[in-house]
Amino acid sequence: MALSVSTTKDVTVPFLDLHEAYQELKSELTEAFHKVMNSGWYILGEETSKFENEFSSFCGVRHCIGVGNGLDALHLILKAYDIGEGDEVIVPSNTFIATWLAVSYVGAKIIPVEPNEKTYNIDPQNIESAITSKTKAIIPVHLYGQPADMDEINAIAKKYGLWVIEDAAQAHGAFYKDKRTGSLGHVAGFSFYPGKNLGAYGDAGAITTNDDVLAEKIRALRNYGSKVKYTHQIKGFNSRLDELQAALLRVKLRYLDEWNERRTAIATHYLAGISNVNILLPHVEKNVTPVWHLFVVRTRNRDALQSYLKSENIDSLIHYPIPPHLQQAYADMKCPSGSFPISERIHNEVLSLPMGPHMDMIGLQKIICAMNGFSVSV
Repeated sequence: MALSVSTTKDVTVPFLDLHEAYQELKSELTEAFHKVMNSGWYILGEETSKFENEFSSFCGVRHCIGVGNGLDALHLILKAYDIGEGDEVIVPSNTFIATWLAVSYVGAKIIPVEPNEKTYNIDPQNIESAITSKTKAIIPVHLYGQPADMDEINAIAKKYGLWVIEDAAQAHGAFYKDKRTGSLGHVAGFSFYPGKNLGAYGDAGAITTNDDVLAEKIRALRNYGSKVKYTHQIKGFNSRLDELQAALLRVKLRYLDEWNERRTAIATHYLAGISNVNILLPHVEKNVTPVWHLFVVRTRNRDALQSYLKSENIDSLIHYPIPPHLQQAYADMKCPSGSFPISERIHNEVLSLPMGPHMDMIGLQKIICAMNGFSVSV
């Protein structure tokens, strides 16, 4: 018998339960922790090297370079390509601000492009008109865990001689056709922020590529510009994946596909169970296998829906409430409200429902019942 919202009133549904994720792997994580602590080696050691090998194999590429976080990953990629002042980089207008910040860090000009309103990812149909003689790269974001339309993006990039830099921060393990994210462009940046599908226990990130020369340069850039200790060929940075995070990520990587399958099962229940004319469910393209980092619905009554869910003890989040071009940080771009109407509409209407590999059926059923019971007051 299906549960009703009233029968589960006292059940609180968190947005993401990281405690349960830790409990499932506690013994293995504890063993990995002690192994590192007893080794006496905490930076660029055996665990980092092994994680890099394992994650590159997972993604289907030759190289993985562990770095401090996802923003650093994108920043170091742009630096390695010598992209800077006077250059232009095409980015989605609909994304988390980190994608834009990486471009700002190297002094290049941000060229925002509107998304496909069905997938929320950058729309290839809008890219070509944004290209100029100064364009050097395109950064497609695999938003919410669904890969962007990479065949079209790569074809445009090849036509104009541009680099394709995947922002794969939300798409660990997702497939575009028969290839994983991280192997779909020239290079990719990943975040291992704790809430990601593959999350560390602090900040962490990585870069994946098949480009041998690029990989070598990034390895130097992340480590003060040094290939040999105390010898510095270029002006670099301090952005290294530390041994402890690498060891913990190695444990979690072994479970990533299984945990992604659990997310997919939850998304399948949402898609089959939620039926409300006031709510638009996610659209999945036929040639992709998303990993459901987020399950994002849309409604013109977003604030009312979020308030209603809160009254039922159901957590939800907004990813993201303000598009980058309307953030105070980018006021200098002078993009007033209405400059990117599709992104603005998305940001005003999206709401992320609880999603994670440790959701139980009671909580899931409660959410579905609540979503179906939501009505708009006239």
